[in-house]
Amino acid sequence: MWQRVQTLYLAIATVLIGVMFFSVKAASYGADGETVRTLMYTDYIPYLVLLIVITLLNILALTTFKHRIFQMRTAGLAAIVTLALQIWLGVDFWLTRGEFVFKVTAVFPLLCVILDILAARGILADQLLVESAYHLRKARRERRR
Repeated sequence: MWQRVQTLYLAIATVLIGVMFFSVKAASYGADGETVRTLMYTDYIPYLVLLIVITLLNILALTTFKHRIFQMRTAGLAAIVTLALQIWLGVDFWLTRGEFVFKVTAVFPLLCVILDILAARGILADQLLVESAYHLRKARRERRR
């Protein structure tokens, strides 16, 4: 399981999303440079729900390595939901541009989208390799008869 690169991609994406549960999304600074207000991702319920769903999808994709088609679809769905979170964060960024300073964790979903897509591609490549080997073995057996 861990020897495949797509498993590492899924694990890194899961860790990045997990870090967002404990991270600050944005901060507002006063005139003297002190932090006046901070916003966490878990303070806003829709963000929390999306983070939980994305984490569960990534864990599901990470643990279903024996069912490649399901794993690939789960990784793709996780990428789509994570992209929706990233778009939502982008909209929040543009709406509160002068009010809050966003932290670097705001781009973690974009990294997770890239990692999930790379994982889905790797899983698809493995599935195609397994199918081609099956067809070759089947053709060899038929020739022997």
